[in-house]
Amino acid sequence: RWNAMSTAKVAITVDEQLLKLVDRWVTLGRYPNRSQAIQAAVREKVERWKHTRLAEELAKLNPKEERALAEENFSGESWPEF
Repeated sequence: RWNAMSTAKVAITVDEQLLKLVDRWVTLGRYPNRSQAIQAAVREKVERWKHTRLAEELAKLNPKEERALAEENFSGESWPEF
């Protein structure tokens, strides 16, 4: 989660059509200002990237090896099939 930490002012170059869309969001009341609209978009992109990275790392795991490791210390019922 994102905390209300200190912020930094940055200057960016944005495509005019994209900026018009951001301004429309502000006009419609979706965001109070451009800054918060752009922060939300960047935040969403970062969160999506994190989930993509997690999925990439999980895909590298070998289910049989993971099961064997888990069963080394498991003394209960059997594991469900994958």
